[in-house]
Amino acid sequence: MTAIKIRNLYKSYGAVDVLRGVDIEVAQGEVVCVVGPSGSGKSTLLQCVNGLEPFESGEVSVGGAPVCWGPSRGGMRQRVPEREMTLLRRRVGMVFQQFNLFPHLTVLGNLMEAPLQVLKQPRAVVEARCRQLLDKVGLAHRADAWPSQLSGGQQQRVAIARALAMEPGAMLFDEATSALDPELVGEVLAVMRRLADEGMTMLVVTHEMGFAREVADRVVFMDGGAVIEQGTPDEVLGNPKEARTRAFLARVLGADRYGATMDSTERTIERNEA
Repeated sequence: MTAIKIRNLYKSYGAVDVLRGVDIEVAQGEVVCVVGPSGSGKSTLLQCVNGLEPFESGEVSVGGAPVCWGPSRGGMRQRVPEREMTLLRRRVGMVFQQFNLFPHLTVLGNLMEAPLQVLKQPRAVVEARCRQLLDKVGLAHRADAWPSQLSGGQQQRVAIARALAMEPGAMLFDEATSALDPELVGEVLAVMRRLADEGMTMLVVTHEMGFAREVADRVVFMDGGAVIEQGTPDEVLGNPKEARTRAFLARVLGADRYGATMDSTERTIERNEA
């Protein structure tokens, strides 16, 4: 069953084309990691998936429900009503680069706020589930702490638990470790690995190539708003077909570690980027 479908997606800001005909599908329970250089459209892609950013053309659906645009009528595209978009966003959890915790609420209060206010669930039920989620991310002992009392890694783990509190069918991660000090990255990735092991559907934008290689069912390499290639981690990260992918990996992982030197095409790409 397809959990997330993206077909021929185009998105622009003025004269700048950010996404150019992107095609990606994520099956139920699949983990797909999206990698690529800064400015390649990865974060915008996630924002289109949960409707934070409208798009010009193409098709996006989550769990079979259309995002932003529904079926055409009389040759005209129809906008999805905002009420339906709100319901859809409840089914898709998103974790951003920044933690965005409510500073005036405790850790437990941050998790409970949305289920109480949006889902209107009983407080006792919500509190019990949120305490279980804090235990899942290793922070049960920090339930009564304030966000300012937590490290960056702890705050990001709270942000993941807060997204899970809405019981989503899929999770989107937008460079969830990029704002963390290197020594804190591992604790967040460990939580994400656990979710993957439990069968959570995940679309992950990441620069952590080790995580992508170990956890992803499929890796998508994007550049210039387009999908350059996609396949298993071994195919894309171990033996990429496209020169642009090889150039990116050689720069990120190092030519020696990558196991290949850049050919003349890749060196031209590097010079153009510089």
